[in-house]
Amino acid sequence: MSLLLLIPDGVGVRNFLREDFLRRAVRTGPVDVLHPIPSAVTDRYPALALAGVRAHELREGPGPRLAALLRASLAYAQMYWADTQSMRFARRVPVRGGLRARALYGAARVIGAGAAWPGGLRALDRWHCAAAAAAPEVAHYQRLLETLRPRVLFCSHQRPVGIVPPVLAARTLGIPTATFIFSWDNLTSKGRIAAPFDHYLVWSEHMRGELLRYYPDVRPAQVHVVGTPQFDPYVDDTLLWSREEFCARIGADPARPLVCYSGGDAGTTPEDAAHVAALLEQIRAGRVRGRPQVLLRPSPVDPGARFDEVRARYPELLYARPQWLHTQPGNWARVLPLPEDTVFLANLTRHADVNVNLASTMTIDFALRDKPVVNVAFDVADPPPFPRPLWEYYYRFEHYRPVVELGAARFAHTPDELGAYVDAYLRDPSLDRDARRRLVELEVGAPVGTAGTRILEALGRIAA
Repeated sequence: MSLLLLIPDGVGVRNFLREDFLRRAVRTGPVDVLHPIPSAVTDRYPALALAGVRAHELREGPGPRLAALLRASLAYAQMYWADTQSMRFARRVPVRGGLRARALYGAARVIGAGAAWPGGLRALDRWHCAAAAAAPEVAHYQRLLETLRPRVLFCSHQRPVGIVPPVLAARTLGIPTATFIFSWDNLTSKGRIAAPFDHYLVWSEHMRGELLRYYPDVRPAQVHVVGTPQFDPYVDDTLLWSREEFCARIGADPARPLVCYSGGDAGTTPEDAAHVAALLEQIRAGRVRGRPQVLLRPSPVDPGARFDEVRARYPELLYARPQWLHTQPGNWARVLPLPEDTVFLANLTRHADVNVNLASTMTIDFALRDKPVVNVAFDVADPPPFPRPLWEYYYRFEHYRPVVELGAARFAHTPDELGAYVDAYLRDPSLDRDARRRLVELEVGAPVGTAGTRILEALGRIAA
C-alpha cells in the first residue's frame, strides 16, 4: 500500500507525524506526507526523515470566491439541518470583520437555511466541489498525485479548508480517499465536513452513530471504528519518567499532591485565569487539605499572556506552557506541536493527582489514567461572557452530556464546591472510578495503544 498522508494542521501533526506510526506505515509501502510545517523547522520532526517517507509542503490559496460562499453556506446548512444545541449557539454568533466578510456570511446564512435538508445539502456539496475545482491548487495536486500514484489518500482532520484541493484532485484520478474524525465534539459542535470522502475513520461506535445520523448520505460500510491515536502514547512505557524526574522538570515537590488545571483557548474559556485564582484561594484558605500544588497548562493555541497577572499574584502557581510552535500567531492550523510535548503530556496525565478543566477533552485524557476530574461550572463575570451561565452552555452540548449523565466528573457550581471536590478526590481517588471507566468505553472504541495499527489496517482494506 502506497499512502498519501494529508496533514493540514497541528492536531494532525500530533496524531500522525509520529515515528511509531510512520515506521509501521512504511512497512506496507512508501508514504508521502503533505504537511503544514515551515521548512525552517522541519528538522524538529524526525519522522519526516524516516526511510520510505517523502515530505511535501502543503500548498494553500484563497480559492474562488464562489467556492468560499458555497463552503460557508454548507456550514450553515449543516448547522440548521443537524440543529444541535452547540450549533444553535454557533448560528447566533454575530459575523465580525469588514463589509465583504459580513456580506458573504450574511448571504451564506440565508442560503444555508434554505438548503437545510438532505437534498439541499447534496446540491450545495456538488456546487461547492465544482466551484472549488477551479482553484489552481487542484491542478497542482493532480500533477503531484499523477507522479506519486498513491493507493489511498488519508486526511488527518476533516474540517480545514486546505484539504479540499488535494481531495478533489484524488477523486478526479480515482484514488480512494479517507478522513479521520479527529475529536469527540466535531460532529455535533462544528460545521460541515469540508470535502466529500469515500471513507471515514472514527473513534467509537458512539461516534459512528453520530456520523450516520448527521450525514445521512454516508453508508455504514464507509465508516470504520479505529479508536484515536492521540492517546496511544499513554501506554508507551518508554516515554515515562519517574515522579521525581517529572516534578523536578516542573519545579514541584514530589511528596505533595499535584493538581493540574488544563486551560482552553481564550475564545471558549475566557475566564480561565479567574478560575485558576479561585482554586488557589481555596487552597490558601485551607479548604483543600494536603498542601496541594497547582500546575497550569494552557491550551496549545493560547500564547499564555492572559495568565501573567494570576501568576504574579500567586507565585506558588506552577506553569507549563505546551511545547507547540506558533508559526503564524492567531492561526489555529499553524500552531504545531513538537514531539517532546507528547512525552510531557503522557507524564503529566500519569503524575497529576487531579485535573480541573472547563468542558475539555482533557477529561478523557485523565479518565484514561483513572485520574479524577473536576469541571468548572461557575461564572465569575456578571453578566457571564456567554449568552447564558456556563452550566447551561458547555455542559448542555451533545458531546459533553455523557460526562454529565455518567457522573464521570464532578461539576463545581461555586468556588467552594471547586475546593470541596478537589479535596474529596485527593482524599479518595477511587471516587467515581466506574463512571470514568464507562466514559472511556463509550468514547474510545478500541484499546488504547492499538489505534495506529487499526488505522493502517483499515487503510489497507480501502486501498485493496
